[in-house]
Amino acid sequence: MKNKVAATLLVFFLGGFGIHKFYLGETLAGVLYLLFFWTFIPSIFAFFDFIGLLIMSEQSFNVKYNLGYTLTQQGNYISPSHLVQESSRDKMAILVDLKKLYDSGVITAEEYEEKRRKYLDSL
Repeated sequence: MKNKVAATLLVFFLGGFGIHKFYLGETLAGVLYLLFFWTFIPSIFAFFDFIGLLIMSEQSFNVKYNLGYTLTQQGNYISPSHLVQESSRDKMAILVDLKKLYDSGVITAEEYEEKRRKYLDSL
């Protein structure tokens, strides 16, 4: 499970090298950051990544980078499928919630399709 604080610290200290991108599972972006770090352009992008991570809510971070897993008060991660009952209405509600996140701009079209496909495959 990815941690928002760890990702924020990585982007702050090593953002110009793209280490945070590797941590967050965005390997292609990480490679591009490494290839062009000498131009300082990745450092500029890393600054915006840093601001984005600072203002991103924990829930949005989990949806985007942890496939919707949420952290309980005991410090355990629970998958979205464990948060709802296994009725067909609840299964549809998960897909509707995922669509709402896409419509509100929290996740991209690619992320939406990937998460939707993974959820449907897990059924």
